[in-house]
Amino acid sequence: MADGTQKIPGIQFPFPFTPYSIQKDFMAELYQVLEAGKIGIFESPTGTGKSLSLICGALSWLRDFEEKKRQEEARLLETGPSQDEKDPPPLLSASCRETADAPGPAGEPDWVTQFVQKKEERDLVNRLKEEQIRRRKREERLQRIHHNSQLTYAAKRLRQEEEETESLLRLSREMLAAGTGAEQPEQLESGEEELVLAEYESNEERRTARGVDEDEDDLEEHVTKIYYCSRTHSQLSQFVHEVHKSPFGKDIRLVSLGSRQNLCVNEDVKSLGSVQLINDRCVDMQRSKHEKRDEAEEEKPKRRRQKKASCPFYNHEQMHLLRDEILAEVKDIEQLVAVGNKARACPYYGSRFAIPAAQLVVLPYQMLLHAATRQAAGIRLQGQVVIIDEAHNLIDTITGIHSVEVSGSQLCQAHSQLLQYMERYGKHLQAKNLMYMKQILYVLEKFVAMLGGNIKQNPSTQSLPQTGTELKTINDFLFQSQIDNINLFKVERLCTGLSVPTQLFGFTERYGAVLSCSRERPRLAGFRQFLQSLQPGVTEAPAAPVDEGQARGPTSPLMHVEGFLAALTMANQDGRVILSRQGCGGRPGAWWLRHPQSSLKFLLLNPAVHFAQVVKECRALVIAGGTLQPVSDFREQLLACAGAEAERVVEFSCGHVIPPDNILPIVLCSGISGQPLEFTFQRRELPQMMDEAGCILCNLCNVVPRGVVCFFPSYEYQRRVHAHWEKSGLLGRLAARKKIFQEPKSANQVEQVLTEYSKCTERCGQAKGRVTGALLFAVVGGKMSEGINFSDNLGQCVVMVGMPYPNVTSPELQEKMAYLDQTLKATEGPPGRALVENLCMKAVNQSIGRAIRHQRDFASIVLLDQRCAQRPVLAKLPAWIRDRVEVTASFGPAIAALQKFHREKSASS
Repeated sequence: MADGTQKIPGIQFPFPFTPYSIQKDFMAELYQVLEAGKIGIFESPTGTGKSLSLICGALSWLRDFEEKKRQEEARLLETGPSQDEKDPPPLLSASCRETADAPGPAGEPDWVTQFVQKKEERDLVNRLKEEQIRRRKREERLQRIHHNSQLTYAAKRLRQEEEETESLLRLSREMLAAGTGAEQPEQLESGEEELVLAEYESNEERRTARGVDEDEDDLEEHVTKIYYCSRTHSQLSQFVHEVHKSPFGKDIRLVSLGSRQNLCVNEDVKSLGSVQLINDRCVDMQRSKHEKRDEAEEEKPKRRRQKKASCPFYNHEQMHLLRDEILAEVKDIEQLVAVGNKARACPYYGSRFAIPAAQLVVLPYQMLLHAATRQAAGIRLQGQVVIIDEAHNLIDTITGIHSVEVSGSQLCQAHSQLLQYMERYGKHLQAKNLMYMKQILYVLEKFVAMLGGNIKQNPSTQSLPQTGTELKTINDFLFQSQIDNINLFKVERLCTGLSVPTQLFGFTERYGAVLSCSRERPRLAGFRQFLQSLQPGVTEAPAAPVDEGQARGPTSPLMHVEGFLAALTMANQDGRVILSRQGCGGRPGAWWLRHPQSSLKFLLLNPAVHFAQVVKECRALVIAGGTLQPVSDFREQLLACAGAEAERVVEFSCGHVIPPDNILPIVLCSGISGQPLEFTFQRRELPQMMDEAGCILCNLCNVVPRGVVCFFPSYEYQRRVHAHWEKSGLLGRLAARKKIFQEPKSANQVEQVLTEYSKCTERCGQAKGRVTGALLFAVVGGKMSEGINFSDNLGQCVVMVGMPYPNVTSPELQEKMAYLDQTLKATEGPPGRALVENLCMKAVNQSIGRAIRHQRDFASIVLLDQRCAQRPVLAKLPAWIRDRVEVTASFGPAIAALQKFHREKSASS
């Protein structure tokens, strides 16, 4: 913990300013975790400079690690491996360790063993020399690019200065009718600029002339690096900006990874809009590029093929140039796209070419936590450091990524498309591929049957046997659907990429946008239109003609089927299958299959099964966040189940940088009338409970200036409370003191509401009228409970109405609770019950932490529920809040303390 942290002697942590003591403790503990190869859970409240502490602590360790590695390599190259060294030094790269770790022959004579050992030593030294050469080439190349960039920028500045000087001289000549002798400097310095640009362009031409093959030969093994991931694009961009401002910003080799949607610079592809269509079109254009290359290599092509569009930005020479530009200076996603546009190179693939030589890789959650995406991006975690920031919802993210749902409508569409395609083009398929397609059709028929339908009968003659939700184990689902005798691994791979002789027919990403026509198979021309014609409810819009490969067709339903099949290959205990059968308003026939809630869903119960590879491969793992309490979920559900030893896990939690008297957390156990405050699901909609909450809020608005944020457990409860207060007149009383805003359900309206709310808090605070600010009604777990700063005037008081426990009647939650009760040891109660409490308190901590965002900030926090006073609940609050909580049994002392707190803080500010 923070109190026991000792400073590491002799370690310097460069920092852009004098760090707080908690930041020093944070960096020291982080350094120790990385050095020892452990797993650290780091909690540092927002406003304590967590990002800078992560950057400076982790990069300081990387700096020292690389220096030790260079010293070790120099020693080995100078003296050779010591005869006493049986194992390779731990600092060597993966390639060198592979050579050194090669098993020696068993039972051979001594002279053979000595010969093999000496050969391994020579190979090790040769590998080290090769690595040094590659490293020296890379550093020289990057230094040249960095130097040329500086010269280019300097020339641009000189040109701007000379243009300004010339304009002033021209004005002087006009006014004073002076001579023209000031033109020579311009010509001289323009010549200097041309020389600089010529030097830069000649360097680029020399690089281009070298070709792709030499660049590929220069690619070294993956250097030791740090993978940093966070939740959103904006958080990643903010982190990159922090790196740029840090003392390491000029020297670190950083690459930002993102999706095609964020990085694509081809306007024709970006205009498709849909993520899946962009991905499909990109893959199709790559295939076109490779086909052209293959045709060029053929001396006599058998048949003349129709030319297909290829991406002009997918150019290896330019992408390797872009790779070096990426590594030369720190760039975020926006800057990466700008450089890609200027260089006419693809930033999506150029950034991936930069991964091996990068020291810091910044990427989103999904790219790190999904094994297939990791592999496709070229991310190797073996021996690397992984930092997962904003990790409070890490378990939910892993569960969401690997939980798959396929609707009855999608099953019917997939079956119809495959069946009609097989009937129309079956003669062109090989017998083996035809058999595979029939297997997939059989599986789809059985899935529809599990929802109560029969794919071979007329829907109008069928009726839904029963409605509702049913949970099954994986094995029970496979047996009851009669597909337990089918190799699902094979079927899933077939759905991922089943090919016919034309190489045009595939499933998932090849199924939609990649199926463009070819003269080699003229009967398959227009296959995309054939698929679209099978989609129900899709009509042609009277738009301008578009290229066939760019048609905005709907995503193939086989994408969802493939994901569901992959999930069914997991172990029986790690997941459940949920069958949802919903009626369709009394309509006759099997219309329930078209209902959006009639579906098959795979629910992941054990997220550790997908996190285990990350834990196993990485050198060290850091899980960081502003509010991670309670951390027992990370230890028990994730790390322990993923195979991490308890002694390898280290916890660190630091306090806040604000003074202790800048925060006033109060647990209010009873209302103004003495009514106990207990907003349980059964009692919270009682009129007297809603009246008590309204009266308390009215009194708070009288003593709290500017902004007040009130959180409700759900959108529905907020709506009902708002309607009740409007009917009883309480809403009018609130509006007399604060202008009322409500959190919108639509994400695109959030920014507008926040802007108006912010303006109102400032305007009303300065006017000093009867309306003293604004009141914002928000929802726990909504769009304003995470990632939004209610600092300073925006959130001088945060009110939490009740406790946002999840719906315990949910089949998914019940199954998760039962799974934890069976797999985890009970410590302070059933693990399933602890899960419910932890979900509630994580949501509470995220919401109330919105108010304090920097060192001089202050706020009061009011928890309206007597259950918050219980010791187990208080123990799950963040330490910087828990240590200052005041539990008040009645309303009088609470409102007096709040009035005194805000009066003093307003006077001092």
